[in-house]
Amino acid sequence: MPPPRRALLSSLLRLRACSSLAHHPPRPPPPSSRRHQFVADPIAAAGTGRSSVGGNPLDPTQLLRDDPVSITASLWVSSFRAAAPGDATPPPPPTLAPFLTRLELWVLAYQKAYADETGSYLPRSSIPASTLTSILTLRNAVIDARFRFGNRLTPYLHSPRAAAAPDPATLSKRKLRALLTTPGPAPFQDRVVQELLLLLLEPVYEARFSPKSFAFRPGRSPHAALRSIRRSWAPYLWYIKGDLSPLLDSPDPVLVVGALIRDVRDKKVVDLVRSALLTPVVTARPGDDDASKKKKKRKYQKKKVLPEGEPKPDPYWLQTFFGFAPEEALTQPDWGHCGVLSPLLANVCLDEFDKWMDEKIKEFYKPSKSDVVGGEDGIEQGNTSWPEFVPTSGPDKTRKVDYIRFGGHFLIGVRGPRADAAVIRKQLIEFCDQRFRIKLDNESLPIEHITKGIMFLDHVLCRRVVYPTLRYTATGGKIISEKGVGTLLSVTASLKQCIRQFRKLEFLKGDREPDPQPCFRMFHATQAHTNLQMNKLLTTMAEWYRYADNRKKVVNFCSYIIRGSLAKLYAAKYKLRSRAKVYKIASRNLSRPLKDKKGQSPEYTNLLRMGLVDSVDGLQYTRMSMVPDPDYTPLPSGWRPDHEKFLLEYIKLTDQQTLEEQRSCIREEGLITPQDHISMLVWSYKKNAVLLPSSKESDVQESIEDLGSDTDELNNKELRHGGHQGFPQPTEMS
Repeated sequence: MPPPRRALLSSLLRLRACSSLAHHPPRPPPPSSRRHQFVADPIAAAGTGRSSVGGNPLDPTQLLRDDPVSITASLWVSSFRAAAPGDATPPPPPTLAPFLTRLELWVLAYQKAYADETGSYLPRSSIPASTLTSILTLRNAVIDARFRFGNRLTPYLHSPRAAAAPDPATLSKRKLRALLTTPGPAPFQDRVVQELLLLLLEPVYEARFSPKSFAFRPGRSPHAALRSIRRSWAPYLWYIKGDLSPLLDSPDPVLVVGALIRDVRDKKVVDLVRSALLTPVVTARPGDDDASKKKKKRKYQKKKVLPEGEPKPDPYWLQTFFGFAPEEALTQPDWGHCGVLSPLLANVCLDEFDKWMDEKIKEFYKPSKSDVVGGEDGIEQGNTSWPEFVPTSGPDKTRKVDYIRFGGHFLIGVRGPRADAAVIRKQLIEFCDQRFRIKLDNESLPIEHITKGIMFLDHVLCRRVVYPTLRYTATGGKIISEKGVGTLLSVTASLKQCIRQFRKLEFLKGDREPDPQPCFRMFHATQAHTNLQMNKLLTTMAEWYRYADNRKKVVNFCSYIIRGSLAKLYAAKYKLRSRAKVYKIASRNLSRPLKDKKGQSPEYTNLLRMGLVDSVDGLQYTRMSMVPDPDYTPLPSGWRPDHEKFLLEYIKLTDQQTLEEQRSCIREEGLITPQDHISMLVWSYKKNAVLLPSSKESDVQESIEDLGSDTDELNNKELRHGGHQGFPQPTEMS
């Protein structure tokens, strides 16, 4: 039985919609048909009380229309597209003013600040309506320039841990004076504004920062810096190590704002950063600390109980690992009221130094065709049978300079005569004096040879002499084997620095013969919990020294110190007098439960009752053979963090030129895209009233015969009008 006319008409209109979607992107509905249509300026509407179609503009839930992650992703894509290389006239950076008004981003900033404050993530559906109203009020205050950093008298948004905080208007003069003069944590609303500024500024500058700068950037960890040094720093003989930390300790607001406005033209954003830098921070007076210490001194101190909602402090093993932080990553900039924005602003200031060094790298590059070392583009020249092999220096070798920066510390490598390093140092001193007003001298910028060992990120860069066997084919096809001589770059962990850090953390004493000391902070913990904590520390240490050539040696030394410290702790706790007795009972890795003189320890009784006597984890890496081997995986050429690589690939795939190249390649192979296939089906149906190919061709033919003249009229009027909009013409399909 043929289908009714109405059903066939609906199928025709459905095919017509498919064709329009295949060739034209969907258009947004007109303003009159949108469910929640607001005026152009929602802030003005909220302030004047004007009504809008579909909802109340004073209701914050009406402004949460889009996903904040999608909005942030669009800003990352537009920023990287604007800074993409190869474009003769790159478009200007995206304006941030429209993003500053998006309430979705304010809610996302609140969620990040809430997670830092309480230690738990709050979904958007769980945010109370009163909090959304407070976030909207804070947004309006920022846009209207009524917001001030450090303002404790006008709380637009309360901290989630102080929901019942008293109103400043109800406080007495004495309490108000104490509130304004007593140092304390920054108001919670300041942290929300700082998170929002970080959401807006980070994608803009990450697309413009130099690939040779590390620290305070996503995906550019100390491991990435060490791997980049291992990959391309083998040829360099002379090294200059410098420190620009004075710029990060006491920044110049004029310098920071001047560096900011070169890429950000939004006045509101720049004014917020300027206000965060210039607003004075309440600090303690000289005699306040002594008075507070005297008040807190008591004979008996109760056990500290954390308030409800306060995040727990870091565990002992993590605090200990943080004590091993290298000098370059020991401190993090904290400027005024900038908070989490300070590290990004530090990189913004030092980005000018990175660009200056890029110019010097091009200026001092003098290639040699007979050299194996790679050229300016990183491509190796000459004989590449031993690409990691460092040839001897000489006048006929390539002269080049390289540079890397981690936070405020930088390292410059020079391949060539020492005179080149002296010239770079002189120009560097003049540049830092004129631009950053930092006084450097030859003593603060020593020029050292690679044979002395260069310390960077607690790893020593040095040369290792190797004697490889070189095999090559001589004239006549004879294979000749010869012993070659050369040097390789060695990246080893500094054992002296490791001992120094252990001594600072009171795990040992002495230098030549280090003697482990008991870690009494774990005295009241059970043996199973103590071993678990120290295993986490050892695993983290093994991961930190992952790319060191002496990874086995240094991790085994850390295991020896920690094992000796725990053995002394257990000897004092269970009254066993010596480490030898502890090892005799608990074995070498301290995995057997210990007993004291009076009987079995409480944790051992509990384990025995539950049948888990062997559940005490033994310490890891008690033997050097158990330590993993060093990771020598080479860093790929032109390495980028994963998020940058995905962004650039996405931008390339969405480029119109790339899409046209793909379509032409598909046509050359004799293939067809799904969009073109749908368009051909629709055009065939419009022209011949037949779906090709179709498994129900007979049913369609019967339907066409049943429609008769009505179908012809539809083809002549409705479908012709649709063909001009979404259907390709026959010449386009050929």
